[in-house]
Amino acid sequence: MERSQERDGGEGVAGREPDGAGLRLRREIGLWSAVSLIAGCMIGSGIFMSPQGVLVYVGSPGASLVVWAVCGLLAMMGALCYAELGALVPKSGGEYAYILQIFGSLPAFLVIYTFVLLVRPAAIAAVSLSFAEYAVAPFYPGCSSMPQAVLKAVAAICILLLTLVNCWSSRLATMLMNVCTVAKVFSLLVIVGGGAVVLGQGRGYTEAFLFAFHNTTQQAGRIGMAFYQGLWSFDGWNNVNYVLEELKNPKQNLVWALMIAIPLVTSLYLLVNISYLLVLSPNELLSSDAMAVSWGNQVLGDWAWLVPLAVTLSTLGSTNGTFFGGSRVCYVAAREGHMPQLLSMVHVHRLTPTPALMFTAAVALVLVIPGNFSTIVNFLSFLGWITYGTTISCLLYLRMKKNLPRPYKVCTEERKTVQPCP
Repeated sequence: MERSQERDGGEGVAGREPDGAGLRLRREIGLWSAVSLIAGCMIGSGIFMSPQGVLVYVGSPGASLVVWAVCGLLAMMGALCYAELGALVPKSGGEYAYILQIFGSLPAFLVIYTFVLLVRPAAIAAVSLSFAEYAVAPFYPGCSSMPQAVLKAVAAICILLLTLVNCWSSRLATMLMNVCTVAKVFSLLVIVGGGAVVLGQGRGYTEAFLFAFHNTTQQAGRIGMAFYQGLWSFDGWNNVNYVLEELKNPKQNLVWALMIAIPLVTSLYLLVNISYLLVLSPNELLSSDAMAVSWGNQVLGDWAWLVPLAVTLSTLGSTNGTFFGGSRVCYVAAREGHMPQLLSMVHVHRLTPTPALMFTAAVALVLVIPGNFSTIVNFLSFLGWITYGTTISCLLYLRMKKNLPRPYKVCTEERKTVQPCP
């Protein structure tokens, strides 16, 4: 191990510094790997489990589709703000790096300890528990509840295996993300295609669209809970900001990755929800805790086992992406002196932040032991969106107080979303 030293050298510098003073992480993440990282983290267990929650809270199919579309728009707006911050502060670490640069050490210190000790390990623990539930399900056919000890053991094995992969090679970790992302996008396309076939055969529940907004709730609290469920499925849109120093040509690829991945995921989510509404009856929609499994039983027949497999791969890829980004935040905080210096070290031969990866894994394992999926998700979402709001306030502060050159700027001109600045 050797401690990483921050340098302001040109892009593409990798490995040992020219003066031999220290190590840095390689720039090995290209545009499509960045797209895969964003989409892979966003498409987790949410789209397979959350649609029922959104529908229950808003009360009508049409309103549920509006909620999903608005959640995608909110994610896109937040991501574009993060892209401008990434261009102004071209460092890994995401929220921590931006708050440290703009508001100083104390707010950054509070954010990083919340993030490193709670937010990212909680996300890893939650998605790994979801992975365990679907991975174990084929071994307990017909059981409504599975042994908690088995679920937690499988979740722990998942975390340990991903620790090994990420410690061994950053390239291997990105390859795993790419493979899982292709698998999960393909599985969503299968659901979309299956819905189109059912509609073409005239077997769909089209009355859901004839009375699309019937019984829509007027209660602000229930609408808020619906957004709460939907936004969980979009979480992960900011993961590429955590690994900005490993992104090739970051000033260009950061924005392009966001503008490709988020609209892609939003479109898939809307089409998948339409497929659910076409295939499943109103009672099935309201009673199913895992819509994708119910959909598979209706459409795929003997091939219904593909759905749990797809969800397993989806959650594995999402956990890996969260692990990959979360460990980099820990690494950057240690490099800045807000965490023990040991966590800023990089493996001499592998050039991976091994201590930070092992620390993140250890905290996630601790949270797996007493926790369950829903409790962790509720806790995580509350902390996460407070942090996102604080980070976006950094951009507002810079707009009002600082006149800095911006390679990219989120603008409000008609028909322009992101423009290069002179």
